[in-house]
Amino acid sequence: MIERTEFSSGLRIVTERMPSVRSVSIGIWVLAGSRDEAPKISGSSHFLEHLLFKGTKTRSALDIAEAFDAVGGDLNAFTSKEFTCYYARVLDRDLEMAVDHLADMLQHSVIRQPDLDAERQVILEEINMHEDAPDDVVHDLFTETLWPNHPLGRPILGTVQTITDASRAKVAGYYRRHYVPRNFVVAVAGNVKHDHVVKLFKNRMETGRALRPSQTSIWKLRRPGKPPAPSGADLIKRRKTEQAHICLGTNGLARMDPDRFAFLIVNTALGGGMSSRLFQEIREKRGLAYSTYSYHGQFAEAGIFTAYAGTTPSRAQEVVGLLRRELTAMASGGLTPAEFDRAKSHVKGSIVLSLEDPGSRMNRLGKSEIAQGEILTMDQTLRRIDRVTLEGANDVAHRVLSQPMTLTVLGPFGKTAFKDASP
Repeated sequence: MIERTEFSSGLRIVTERMPSVRSVSIGIWVLAGSRDEAPKISGSSHFLEHLLFKGTKTRSALDIAEAFDAVGGDLNAFTSKEFTCYYARVLDRDLEMAVDHLADMLQHSVIRQPDLDAERQVILEEINMHEDAPDDVVHDLFTETLWPNHPLGRPILGTVQTITDASRAKVAGYYRRHYVPRNFVVAVAGNVKHDHVVKLFKNRMETGRALRPSQTSIWKLRRPGKPPAPSGADLIKRRKTEQAHICLGTNGLARMDPDRFAFLIVNTALGGGMSSRLFQEIREKRGLAYSTYSYHGQFAEAGIFTAYAGTTPSRAQEVVGLLRRELTAMASGGLTPAEFDRAKSHVKGSIVLSLEDPGSRMNRLGKSEIAQGEILTMDQTLRRIDRVTLEGANDVAHRVLSQPMTLTVLGPFGKTAFKDASP
């Protein structure tokens, strides 16, 4: 059972009770991500995520770590382009401790200068580690090339320059602007009761009074801007690597687009499993890649569709041609009834299986509430998928995959190496 309470401060609490488990997953989601940063402070959301673990007015970083280690719990966080999440998983008996520490971190972190200086070096090392993983870097390069002048195109980690230049005043100012109750969603799943969770947070956060359903909310969903146009540009970045890392794609669908469930099926048929076209054509039939897949990311005003493959450099042109061929075929109404039925069943099964633990359910609750303002039950989601027709799936495939394509390749190539790569 999913329950929701909204407060006059704008804070929202959503819970899902799972009485058959003995654990609880709790996340505080913040409507602040890399897209909210000015170019000069790129990486601030992620920098701040690190700093909130360094201590509050009453707790040191060691105090926080020891509290969770003492009960066998987990405490972590992640930053995305549109939000940041601080989360923990503990036994149900330790929920109050987890709430106490998370609420303290979110509201009362002190951001000391020595901690900022130490964490700056940690993040620079994280950037270096990221740069040493070309199969990760190519996706950042792809996004930057697809949307070169848009906040969604910037990397979440920031750059060496912006992290080096980050000052305490800038990071603390970002903290004060964005870490306010109207930007918070608390999501809790596991062996909990909603009223108990609400009581715990009312004693530890600035909630204000609970609103009745008829009362006006003060929070607002992220306002979608003008969708960035797909650039259609190509980027071939020379690097001495053992594999060529290839991304080919274009704009996807916005988060609330009514066709998103249909495109979920299309993406699954194209590159979402071992029976998908990319896996079968590139890996199984030709042995050209160990890893090949596609994915669809969604944001407030736009989405991003990407097909990826990693292959030996001498076969890279062939792989690019195969990627283009499969995307063109799918855009031309090529999804077959057998592929459609198999992909639809795959999607439904994956959704059900993904929600068997409290952590997955907490993530679903928090992301749905902060990004969409609605939480579909599993049955509602499955019904929307069931309503997708083969005709609808082919229509949305054409809508997305007939747009200008961007190609990004990272490997030992010159800038014009893929000029003639065609289906």
